[in-house]
Amino acid sequence: MALPVSSQLRYWGIAALIFGLLLWLLGDMLLPFILGGAIAYCLDPVADRLQRWGLSRLLSTTVITLVAMLAFVLAILLIVPLLVEQAIALFNTAPAISAKLWDFLTTRFPDLLDNSSSIRQSLTGLGETIQSRGGDLMNGLASSLNSLVNILVLIVVVPVVSFYLLLDWDNLVTKIDELVPRDHVNNVRRLGHEIDTTLASFIRGQGTVCFIQGLYYASALMLAGLNYGIVVGFVAGIISFIPYVGALLGGGLALGLALFQFWGDWTSIGIIAVIFMIGQVLEGNFLTPKLVGNSVGLHPVWLIFALSVFGGLFGFVGMLVAVPVAAMIGVVARFFIAQYKTGLLYRGLSTEDDNDV
Repeated sequence: MALPVSSQLRYWGIAALIFGLLLWLLGDMLLPFILGGAIAYCLDPVADRLQRWGLSRLLSTTVITLVAMLAFVLAILLIVPLLVEQAIALFNTAPAISAKLWDFLTTRFPDLLDNSSSIRQSLTGLGETIQSRGGDLMNGLASSLNSLVNILVLIVVVPVVSFYLLLDWDNLVTKIDELVPRDHVNNVRRLGHEIDTTLASFIRGQGTVCFIQGLYYASALMLAGLNYGIVVGFVAGIISFIPYVGALLGGGLALGLALFQFWGDWTSIGIIAVIFMIGQVLEGNFLTPKLVGNSVGLHPVWLIFALSVFGGLFGFVGMLVAVPVAAMIGVVARFFIAQYKTGLLYRGLSTEDDNDV
């Protein structure tokens, strides 16, 4: 005999509470395992395809791991030093940018900033503050023993976790399926398939969109002659998975830098603005519909809400799990809505009476 619904809800509620407590208590310690699981999930279709081509699971996993490590090393050697160099240079030029802003305001609004104005004093110290804090941050990240240990843990543990999870992924899915209550196995399998479809469409598709956007913005801004364009383009691309945030933040930063670098050269400033306009047109009309699709089911407002809530509660780790949890909640919510619409609570007794007549 199946358990009553109230008992099942209590057990699943306790499981959800334990999951939340573990996520909150363990925090950053879970980061390598969450990243490893995400990487294994994204690469599992590649391993399955290699298996269909005749390779064993072990050999498929080994080939994928070697290719990923080679790509990572090339990125470290070719891309990361350039990004770090431009980021440090951006911090170092903050005083000059602040001084230009102060000159611009005092020239056009002389009554706004006098010698004793607190705003003037704030602008004067803004650049030095950003420079000192930014330099301390960069140096701290590079020299702090704790940060180095964390980075080493990520570099070492994440590939190992990814390798073993990818190697045993199908077995893990089978074991989890065996633990599903038999009364609900068909519904759970259907919901699991829908969740997998949603996550696959969003993570793999949106990841490709972010890569293309970052490559486009960085290349276009660099060709336009914008200082630190590679950093700005990289930032705009990597956060473009948050609807509108990547374009607003990246576009605002790029236009701000362009105003200081090309002041008076309105053609160059206009080119920077057009670059982001074209990027948004390409993303909204071509990249996202083709690569992500319209059937993902993650509304932009729901996604932003999930990222805000999980990021506020659990920090960076919470932001990593926000998308899959949001997808799961969305799929389960649609399932319960469908169940609700077929029940008496929604249809009432009047429908049955009408059918009898």
